[in-house]
Amino acid sequence: MNPGLLPLVVSLLAAQAPAPAPAAQAPKAQASASKPSQVPGIAPLPGQPNLWVSNVPTVPEALRQRMEQYLEARSAALLDTSDDGKQLLITTRFADTNQLHLVEMPMGARTQLTFAREPINRALFQPGDSNVIYFLQDKGGGEFFQVFRLDRRTGRSELLTDGKSRHSDVKVSQDGRWLAYGGTGRNGKDTDVYVAPTAQPRQARRLTELEGSWAPIAFSNDGAKLLVAQERAVDDADLYVVDVASGARQRITPQEGKGGITSVVFAHDGKSVYLATDRYSDFAELYRVDLDKAPLTSAPESLTKAVKWNVTDLALSPDGRKLAVAFNEDGFTKVSLLDTRTKALAPLDSLPKGVAFGIGFPLKRSDLLALTVGDAKSPMDVWTVDLKSRKPTRWTRSEVGGLDTNTFVEPVLVRYPSTDGVQVPAFLYLPRGATGKVPVIVSFHGGPEGQSLPLFSTFAQFATTELGMAVLVPNVRGSEGYGKAYRAMDDGVKREQSLADIGATLDFIASRKELDASRVGVSGGSYGGYMTLASVAFYPERFKAAVDVVGISSLPSFLENTQAYRRDLRRAEYGDERDPAVRKVQERISPLGSVARIRAALYVQQGANDPRVPQSEAEQIVQAVRQRSPDVWYMLATDEGHGFQKKANRDSAQMTTMMFFEKHLGAPRSPEATGTK
Repeated sequence: MNPGLLPLVVSLLAAQAPAPAPAAQAPKAQASASKPSQVPGIAPLPGQPNLWVSNVPTVPEALRQRMEQYLEARSAALLDTSDDGKQLLITTRFADTNQLHLVEMPMGARTQLTFAREPINRALFQPGDSNVIYFLQDKGGGEFFQVFRLDRRTGRSELLTDGKSRHSDVKVSQDGRWLAYGGTGRNGKDTDVYVAPTAQPRQARRLTELEGSWAPIAFSNDGAKLLVAQERAVDDADLYVVDVASGARQRITPQEGKGGITSVVFAHDGKSVYLATDRYSDFAELYRVDLDKAPLTSAPESLTKAVKWNVTDLALSPDGRKLAVAFNEDGFTKVSLLDTRTKALAPLDSLPKGVAFGIGFPLKRSDLLALTVGDAKSPMDVWTVDLKSRKPTRWTRSEVGGLDTNTFVEPVLVRYPSTDGVQVPAFLYLPRGATGKVPVIVSFHGGPEGQSLPLFSTFAQFATTELGMAVLVPNVRGSEGYGKAYRAMDDGVKREQSLADIGATLDFIASRKELDASRVGVSGGSYGGYMTLASVAFYPERFKAAVDVVGISSLPSFLENTQAYRRDLRRAEYGDERDPAVRKVQERISPLGSVARIRAALYVQQGANDPRVPQSEAEQIVQAVRQRSPDVWYMLATDEGHGFQKKANRDSAQMTTMMFFEKHLGAPRSPEATGTK
């Protein structure tokens, strides 16, 4: 589902898809157990047998020492609040992975609740009993999440699901009686909605049994009804209200047309819903929909028409009188309060400037709003706002290895022209006090329907502060946050036109006197990895170095090999590779097909258990480029999936990335060397 419909997942960014079976199975290793890769010369990293490397040099001790403090950075993200708002459930890292912690007073100790090897980033309390916590956890980054229940009185966790299907979107009714989640247990491909009584959580039954991806969104106050969404694509979702007892469904969104859904909550009386959707506008606006008038036959009144930005998150106060509404304004979050009686919208200006996630009210507090807030110079932390005084209170202060965050770089929001009248928004990080021209690293986000936000990045801050390089973070066409027309500009075969934004980015760099257009590197993860490979394949003379993290090298083979439960969602974005005309375009714009053109130095990083972009995507580009340029670096983590979440793995990946860019881009040049003044 879209970001507003998912619990916050904190993470900063192979296998053949199985045939439908009784349950989707976790990805299997591509090679033998003794050697998990087909890349010649690969071997385990000394001291880290789960990391296999080929051609990756040892990190110099001087660089390691410079980076160590940056790599100790951690963040805190709000997952839930207790009924009275006196306990905040957060995810943060003290050791190797994010785990659940409890904070019971502002700036109080973070009491660790789970001590697992695998990260836990999604959890919630059981209403009425904060000693019970439900959470999702996978193994090795494979994303085949299972639902667990933690009893804080014993400290023990129990598995509630089958241990092999993929599960998502855990919800608990406000009366504490019902548990709901999504799962692929029926056939391994479709995601159904399951419900179970919390008194017998293993006795789950399917509330939906239909083709496609379905997810529980929110229970009504009395627990009798459940909002359920079906998503076919990021721009094509439908909303239903389902009777928990009988399974009877009522459609809310109209049969005709399509639109994305970013957030939805029941109104206090359960007879209507507040819905944020871009079905009727270029941006996601807020509407109140009466259930007795559903399904909709015409556009309802917009409650946020005056704000020309996406509504990203909603939270209704327990008394039903205030609706917190979060907007994404050019990458920054602005929160307003809607009076549900008068429909008046008032900004909540007391929050610190930055990006906010996961806004919510405690179940029994209408005067307190809790949320996660972060900015470019400091990690995400948890805050509350007293809505009577409008005073914000900080509950956590996350460290950056003892470094002074005031020395870090604040990015500048810029825009530059591309083809088709497109204006590309981007965040530009410039090293402080630099003289002469500095090297540049272009960093592409994933998605493709993602958005680069002004959030703290170890990568950007180390590159600018320690290496003296600039970092440019574009939101090319296809990005979220700038309207559905902009987001759709790279759909299907239109992706070929979107590659012009890479050239526009290079032209922007050349137009800036402080940036060295002769020394440009590029990096990105997932779809950003595709853009990284496309950059060096289709603009070969203009890039010196590229770091591809879990990236797509061939669109057709990616679509054929991504996990079955997500394949149709991705075909809606990239086009259907089974259509010969579509496949012809996909092959033309796939970096693997233009590998002979690549001139830049290349470093590829991959998780062996990645269910989204399989390991084969990394290995085929590594081996193909090595046919003409043997010194391609490759790192494979056997205990990771779509990106590296374990600290030791992430540290190795980031240190070698910085070593790679320092080697190939060099240091800033003096004004005398460049002839500038």
